Amino acid sequence: MPRKLPRKDVVIIGLGWTGAILGYELATSGLDVVAIERGPWRDTANDFPPAYAPDELRYAVRLDLFLRTQQDTLTVRNKTNQTALPIRQFAGFLPGNGVGGAGVHWNGQTWRFLPTDFNLRSHLEQRYGKQMLPDDMTIQDWPVSYDELEPYYDRFEKLCGTSGKAGNLRGQILPGGNPFEGWRSSDYPTPPLKQNYGQTLFAEAARKTGHNPFPQPASNLSEAYTNPLGIRMGQCTYCGHCERFGCGNYSKSSPQTCVLPALMRLPNFSARTESEVTKINLDSTGKRATGVTYVDSSGEEWEQPADLVLVCAFSLFNVRLLLLSGIGTPYDPQTGQGVVGRNYAYQTTSSVGVILKDKILNPFIATGANGMMIDDYNGDNFDHSGLGFVGGGYMGAGQSNARPIQTHPVPSGTPKWGAAWKKAVAETYQSAMRLSTHGSSYSYRDCYLDLDPTYKDRFGRPLMRMTFDFHDNELKMSAYLTDRLAEIARALDPVELTATPRTGPYNANIYQTTHNTGGTVMGNDPATSVVNRYCQSWDVSNVFIPGGASVFPQNHGYNPTNTVGALAYWTADAIRNRYLKNPGPLG
Repeated sequence: MPRKLPRKDVVIIGLGWTGAILGYELATSGLDVVAIERGPWRDTANDFPPAYAPDELRYAVRLDLFLRTQQDTLTVRNKTNQTALPIRQFAGFLPGNGVGGAGVHWNGQTWRFLPTDFNLRSHLEQRYGKQMLPDDMTIQDWPVSYDELEPYYDRFEKLCGTSGKAGNLRGQILPGGNPFEGWRSSDYPTPPLKQNYGQTLFAEAARKTGHNPFPQPASNLSEAYTNPLGIRMGQCTYCGHCERFGCGNYSKSSPQTCVLPALMRLPNFSARTESEVTKINLDSTGKRATGVTYVDSSGEEWEQPADLVLVCAFSLFNVRLLLLSGIGTPYDPQTGQGVVGRNYAYQTTSSVGVILKDKILNPFIATGANGMMIDDYNGDNFDHSGLGFVGGGYMGAGQSNARPIQTHPVPSGTPKWGAAWKKAVAETYQSAMRLSTHGSSYSYRDCYLDLDPTYKDRFGRPLMRMTFDFHDNELKMSAYLTDRLAEIARALDPVELTATPRTGPYNANIYQTTHNTGGTVMGNDPATSVVNRYCQSWDVSNVFIPGGASVFPQNHGYNPTNTVGALAYWTADAIRNRYLKNPGPLG
């Protein structure tokens, strides 16, 4: 029998970006808030000091900051007629572990979705006709528009101090920025990062071939900055240790550098770490949550009563927790009925590698989100008529690292080991550059999440089961984008060019991104969504999933974090200004 704790106004499950933002917004509104985090406490000063934070072996290879499969894992399969098998070591995607979540180890790439991304299905059907979309594609319009979210994008970027150059300022297209972006109410809080030589060369090639390059928006700060919470951040030093690392320089935005120093000072907020929520508890009607049950590091079980439950874990585990708690109807791919687990999506990436002659690129001078990009082939920025696919992505030259253990480019035909291999690495390291595409992943009837019928976790609960594979639409899109990128790359006059479009089947053992989306999607219809436009459960009105990527109806051609942050602020305002005044369904 769990030991019952004193009631709180709000219990937050997970203390990453969304948990930290909601914790601060609701605690400063006077509510008594507790966050329960499965992993350990992490802060910048103690966990990421510059003396050992840039340790490639510890963080990039041995994945020190990430979830261990002994804590939790899931099973994966490509098709419904296959038996899913457990992930024994995370590789294809890397869920975070501990306070800050994936916000600790991300690269800082901070993109807004396009305005047409938010009315995706209706836009595509209107422009191309319903016959353009595959019968099994289940994309749907978001229940919010870009115009509604724009102020919240602005708030998150100001929280992070995001570096960039506006391309569309209040409807005016500005030179040097992204001409395809949605309108912005203000410029980025800090100027763009300085570009490396390789990125400058790519931008010249992109202009030469008729494209529109611009600096990648980055939450690796180009200069010192104080955010609206009064937290000071430092200037990026281009150390090349962003992705998979915490930032000891206070220059990569994270919950640790942007929110927690202010949040942890509030007397009505507390955090319990190394404690895993096992269930959201419901009353006898099943229509109201009474709190959560969790297990601490000693194995003791506790009940935390609360008036409001916010599900702020990583997207996959949001879905699983709802299924384990009996909130919402599980999705059935055979009938297409049910909603929890529906519309799982991912990301579709590819690359073009080049080796340049007589160039010294110094690739080790890098940040997580430094680069020159083009958006000419993202979303519906280009005419898809006759191409046989919809969707797209951004592409360009982003130099995030060239760390010595994992970076050893060589020309084709080089031996796999030995003196010749060593010589080739030494000669090629300074002149090799990898260009990339970052494409959309639309949702399909047979791509979903549910509970595995066989495998269980250490508490005896069914594991999450992922059923996912790339569809022809995404593979054709990837081939098209890769060809366009290769055309730009040829303008660099490389010694060698290698184009690698995305191919199937999906392989969970090869890293691509940690952009897992969907499963608790938001919408205007309870028959096709788990939460309403305010990220509130249709079934249990005092349960919210405030902005995590699990609420995305599909995934677009950008990294998800900026939209996750914007939705967190959007949900916080709905709770403060609407729900607290009249608790119940917000419609």
